[in-house]
Amino acid sequence: MRPVVILRPEPGAGKTAARAAERGLEARVFPLFAPRALEWHAPAPERFDALLLTSANAARLAGEGLARYRKLPAYAVGRATAKALEEAGFADVVVGDGDGTAVARRIAADGHGHVLHLAGRTVAPIDAGALRIDRIAVYEMLRTGEEGWAERLEAGSVLLVHSPRAGELLARHVGPERRSSFHLIAISPAALAACGAGWASAQAPDKPDDERMLALAVRLCE
Repeated sequence: MRPVVILRPEPGAGKTAARAAERGLEARVFPLFAPRALEWHAPAPERFDALLLTSANAARLAGEGLARYRKLPAYAVGRATAKALEEAGFADVVVGDGDGTAVARRIAADGHGHVLHLAGRTVAPIDAGALRIDRIAVYEMLRTGEEGWAERLEAGSVLLVHSPRAGELLARHVGPERRSSFHLIAISPAALAACGAGWASAQAPDKPDDERMLALAVRLCE
């Protein structure tokens, strides 16, 4: 059986590994980054019509300031982000199965105009359309100190890439001469593009979801 290599940070990596094990997959965890909270000033919630989070890490690491926005309509990209918001005390979170741009369109369609986006220091581009989006970085992703991880990847492995930044790092460390030995599953088209070309196979699920990524992995490992 092909091993599944999970490159996302903890605690998400461990959760993905547990889901993979439930499906009978051999999972290996190689986190490329670790999240770290940033100091930030929480602006008055009255300034905004809605709250947007595109990463569960923003909910986990925003700290006490996040609670100020519990009365705002909350929107999340992906189920994991929505769950993290709910665990932080938010009710009736609207879950978007698409990317940030798709959720921005949903927010606008719901009649909101001014949105607070709590995010990481580096985020995927969002086409705001008619929305005014104020983005505040509440966390950053730091490279892990482990060296030589790319050389330890076993040929035939299925690599799970959960962000464009992880895709960029993977492409930098696994050159074109080695890529034909690995299968790639990326969470989104943007993450897939960041990985470059030349892989044995490369695909993304129809929606950015961990469960859908694992479903594709099961097919590759059968």
